[in-house]
Order: sequence, then C-alpha cells, then structure tokens
Amino acid sequence: MVWMKKNIKNAIANSREIVFMPKDFFYLSDRDQVGRVFRQLTEESFLYKVGYGVYVKTRISKYIGKTIPSADLREIAEITMRKLGVDVVPTASEQEYINRETTQVPNRFVLGVNKRVSRRFQIGKASIKYEKVK
Repeated sequence: MVWMKKNIKNAIANSREIVFMPKDFFYLSDRDQVGRVFRQLTEESFLYKVGYGVYVKTRISKYIGKTIPSADLREIAEITMRKLGVDVVPTASEQEYINRETTQVPNRFVLGVNKRVSRRFQIGKASIKYEKVK
C-alpha cells in the first residue's frame, strides 16, 4: 500500500490537472485501497475533498498560512462536470450579461448544465447550485 500511495501522490503532484477522482487510479488497485489512499492524502492536507469522489490539489494560502484548494469552487465544479460528460453552458443571467441586456453581474455559485445533476460541491459554507439550461 505504501508504494501505491507514493505512486498516486507523485502522479497528482506532477499532473497539470487540479481535480482528481479515485476512479482515475483504479488501474493501480481496487476501489477500497485507492479510496483509503485518497483519505490519507486528505488527512495530510495534500488533497481537499469538495464532494463525493471529487478531490482537489491544495496550496498554502499566503494570507492565512493554511492549506486551501488550488482553484475556486466554480472552476472545480466546471472541470468535474466536464470529466463526467456534462456540458457546462451559460445560465440565463450569464447570457443576459454577455449580451449586454443587463449590468447585473451573474452569481458565481450557479452553474448552467444541459442535464439533471445531483452532485454537491462545497468548500466551507460555499456550495454550487445548478440551473438546467435548454
């Protein structure tokens, strides 16, 4: 198990991606062992869990000195949705803003998707809501 943890940690550290799922590493071992390694890496603050089966690389904040996710919540949600095969599209309010029909800045915590999504992403108290767009 030590070699697997080392392999997963090296693969994540050397990757340009920021969002990881245990299923990305099932080629190394079964679900239980990979899940155990991900839990250990989360406890070590190497990864941050933002949702069911979704982990993000961390970095140290220069302001508070603690580890935080290396991307904002919306970016994490967009990357994860694309990995899961869900198209991310502008919401109605984003489209109005893009078309200059309004000056109201769209909410960053609403993500437009093309089909039903039940996943939750959360960092602290902030979470993502979904708007199904046709």
